[in-house]
Amino acid sequence: MALFLSDFLLLLLPCLLLALLSAALRWPRTRRWTDRALKAAGRRLWTVVCWTLKLPLCDDAEAGSPGAPAGSGQTPDGPRLVCKPTALARYLLRHCGCLAGPGPRGDPHLQTACSQLWEQRERALRFTRDHLLLRDGGVVALDWAVGTRAGEAAERRRKEHHAGGKALGCFTAAPPVLLLIPQCWGGMTPHLRALCQLAMRQGFYVVVFHPRGTAGCPLATARLTEFGDPADLEQAVSYIRSRLPSSTLVAVSEGSGSGVLLSYLGESGSSTQLTAAAAISPVLLGQRWFEADMPPLYRWGALFQRKRPLRRYASSFRGVLDVDRALRCASLRDLEETLFCSSSSSSPPPCSRPPSRGRGPPVAWALGERAFPAEDWGGYWERNEPLRDADDVAAPLLCICSRDDPLLPPPSSLPLRLFQSSPFFLLLLTDRGGHCGFALQGAGPGGEEEQPGEAVWSHNVVLEYFKVVADFLKVGEREGSGWGGPQEENIQALLRSRSMNPAPLRKRRPPIMRRPRPPAAPFEDAEETFTWRRSYTR
Repeated sequence: MALFLSDFLLLLLPCLLLALLSAALRWPRTRRWTDRALKAAGRRLWTVVCWTLKLPLCDDAEAGSPGAPAGSGQTPDGPRLVCKPTALARYLLRHCGCLAGPGPRGDPHLQTACSQLWEQRERALRFTRDHLLLRDGGVVALDWAVGTRAGEAAERRRKEHHAGGKALGCFTAAPPVLLLIPQCWGGMTPHLRALCQLAMRQGFYVVVFHPRGTAGCPLATARLTEFGDPADLEQAVSYIRSRLPSSTLVAVSEGSGSGVLLSYLGESGSSTQLTAAAAISPVLLGQRWFEADMPPLYRWGALFQRKRPLRRYASSFRGVLDVDRALRCASLRDLEETLFCSSSSSSPPPCSRPPSRGRGPPVAWALGERAFPAEDWGGYWERNEPLRDADDVAAPLLCICSRDDPLLPPPSSLPLRLFQSSPFFLLLLTDRGGHCGFALQGAGPGGEEEQPGEAVWSHNVVLEYFKVVADFLKVGEREGSGWGGPQEENIQALLRSRSMNPAPLRKRRPPIMRRPRPPAAPFEDAEETFTWRRSYTR
């Protein structure tokens, strides 16, 4: 009998321990101690993981900044808007609700990993693809988002929110078009898919631009796209404009995809067909980004993605490129230099392949200076630096950056003088967010069904930014010249005419016919000499 009782008590022991633990956790003091112990253990474990993977740890004391730069708007412990104090900037601060609330929180590496790997399969998007034949015979892909399983409910919400027949951010009944530009190595990330779904629910037509040889796009010519070559994007924008001539066109780039977006805005100047643009975690200084040290985990991930077209089309590149040497490159700089610089290889890079006879225009005429490889690393960045034509940008551009971005150089390298002197550049700087992460802390399932993209702070900011810019232009149209001077009137007239009556993109002249400009530093803070009036110089 004693043996039976001992065995019975032994079996009940786990249940008794669980009951005692449950009762202890009901006390507030015990609950606080338990939470602190679990958080401390989690931090220790995460420190070990980061040390093993050679990832830099983010210090809470270094994340915040004691003050904001001059000409910026900020909220305590929130995002800071660094820009020139123009009428558009003041209107954004007053009417953009996301700027007044708290910014994203969380570890930057977890933010980055979740944005690149975590995806909700049950809400997968469906796309229809257009293959666009370019002037040099190459092919790029345009993926049009056509809906999800919740498409009918989204259509009902769209009609309820936009009564009167006008879509969000539009001057006409035609919905606006949102052009998404992925990373330079291509492919759709979960971060970009969530933005697609949120934009579709808010009434946008969504189209994704895929460069040559990426995301399943066929490689028709043995040529890859240089980091800052906007020629393919320019032709894609012209095609979208011809297909939807009455819709407002806006664009968003993700990460290193900002290279072609910034280059397009600079080269097109006042003839751009974009009403507004935004860049999430942009690479503003391309050469410094390629030369900077990156954590090994992220470096090998970027190299793996960048080398995928080379592995897939290795036989096509054999005659024009040392494929084996390119696949052995251990840094982004070595790979980029091997692909596009003549000084790094005895074989001509893919962009210098001689033109094929027969159909189509000559490659040298279609590509201009890019038909030939760059002589060296410095010469490559003279024609591919994203901000090389920053003084010619004539469309408002919002750049969302994080101080703890593990893939970009430190925030001290940001060209703050450009944002403080140019009326078209706006910088939204946060303390947390990682690289293309910006997820809100504590976002999760609640009383209502959680919608994809709504838990990502940057997505809400970008779409609200486009809406506020459209409202700004409509208010300026009603009030006429009530925006504080002739410069404000000129920018309003320029943006309003582009959004309401988009003109076809003017054909750029050869570089020899460009009107010479006086030598002036584009980042120079010379507010008195700036003029809103832009001529069609391209």
